[in-house]
Amino acid sequence: MSLEEKINTDLKAAMLSKNEAALRGLRAVKSALLLAKTSGGGSISEEDEVKMLQKLVKQRKESVDIYKQQDREDLAKSEVEEIEVIEKYLPKMMSEDEIRAAVKGFIEQSGAKGPGDMGKVMGLASKGLAGKADNRLVSQMVKDLLSGL
Repeated sequence: MSLEEKINTDLKAAMLSKNEAALRGLRAVKSALLLAKTSGGGSISEEDEVKMLQKLVKQRKESVDIYKQQDREDLAKSEVEEIEVIEKYLPKMMSEDEIRAAVKGFIEQSGAKGPGDMGKVMGLASKGLAGKADNRLVSQMVKDLLSGL
């Protein structure tokens, strides 16, 4: 079953159960899918679907930060609810230990000798861990591990 079919099925179920948070999140995903399909020539790859979902989550996390700074917990709460709905359709993220092990492998593979080689390592890491790990976390780990060399 494609992502679009899953979204449509879950959207119907959310409508029947009157789950407002799920409806908001699913409608956002459906809207983004339609936009991507119309601008991309009618179809979208799984990789692009994952990137789109990650972008939606990232946008909502940024909104949560802004709302919390402005003491708007009501708006932040609705964004967090949407994040939870959207994340159900993303592949399982790697744990910190798994990311650390992968980053160590990328450091060895690139032959990095210190913090100046961060670009080489990040190039490999961003390709190898695309969709499986948060890039900010990966970047921080690369920086920490290269500082220790």
